Amino acid sequence: MIRSMTGFARSDTQSPGGRLLWELRSVNHRYLEVQLRLPEAFRAIEAEARQVIAAGIRRGKVDATLSLRTEGAARPAQGALNLGFAQELLGHAGALAGKIANAAPINPVDILRWPGVLQEPETRHETLFPLALETLGRAVGEIGESREREGARLRELLESRCAEILTRIDTVEQRVPEVLAAIREKLAERVRSLVATLDPQRLEQEIVIVAQKLDVSEELDRLRSHVIEFRAAMSKGEEAAGRRLDFLLQEFNREANTLASKSADSDTTREAVELKVLIEQMREQVQNVE
Repeated sequence: MIRSMTGFARSDTQSPGGRLLWELRSVNHRYLEVQLRLPEAFRAIEAEARQVIAAGIRRGKVDATLSLRTEGAARPAQGALNLGFAQELLGHAGALAGKIANAAPINPVDILRWPGVLQEPETRHETLFPLALETLGRAVGEIGESREREGARLRELLESRCAEILTRIDTVEQRVPEVLAAIREKLAERVRSLVATLDPQRLEQEIVIVAQKLDVSEELDRLRSHVIEFRAAMSKGEEAAGRRLDFLLQEFNREANTLASKSADSDTTREAVELKVLIEQMREQVQNVE
C-alpha cells in the first residue's frame, strides 16, 4: 500500500526530569530531509534521533521538535551550602551595616538567595536520552500510521482516475473502426475528384498506409498496460513507490500526446485532452506519495 508524505504525530513521556514531548510534521519532498530542533542538553542524541526517523520514514521533509517541560517534575535534592562564601558575604554585609545608620538586621534568607551560596545539584540529562529516543520511536510509528491513512485516501483518488482513463480508452477504441472507415472514404473521394482513372490496388495501398499512420490502437494498448502497472505499483507499496508512479505518469502523458497528434476526428481529440487532464490530476496527487 502506498503512503502519503504528509503527516503529524505527537508523543510524550513523563520522567523524573520533566515531561519529554516530541512533535513530528512531514510534507512532500524528493528525498528524506530531517530537521531536528533539540534542547541544548540533548544535542548529543541528534545522530541517533536521525537514525530512528530514517528507520520509519523513507521520503519527505520531516520537522522533529523535542521539548522538556519541567512542570510536575520531581523536585531536585537541596543544594549544598557553600559555607565559606556565605561567611564572607556576612562579613561584608556586617561591615557595610556598621557604616549605615539604623541599618536593618541581616536576614540569613537573603544571604541564601545570593548566587553561589547554594550550589544546586547538576541535572544529568544524559539519563533521559534513552527515554527520549524511545518516545521518538513511538512518534515515528504514529506519523507512519497517519501517512498510511492519508495514503489510503490518495489511492482511492488515483484508482478513480485509473478507472476513468480506462473508460475513455474504451470509448476511443470503439470508435477506431468507424474513424478508419471515414478516413478511407474521405481519401477515396479525394482521389476520385482529382484523378479520372486510378489503379484500385494502388489506391488501396495508399489508403492502408495513411490509415496505419493514423491508427491509435497501439497507443491505447500501451495506456491500458500502464494502468495495470500503475495499479500494481500502488498495491505493492514498494520502497520509493512515488518515484515509480511518477515515471509511469510520464509514460501515460507520452501516449496521450501521441494519441492527440494522430487524432483524425474531433471526438478522439476531445478524449485525448480529457486523458491529459486526468493524467495531470494524478501527477499532482503522486507528488505526495512516499
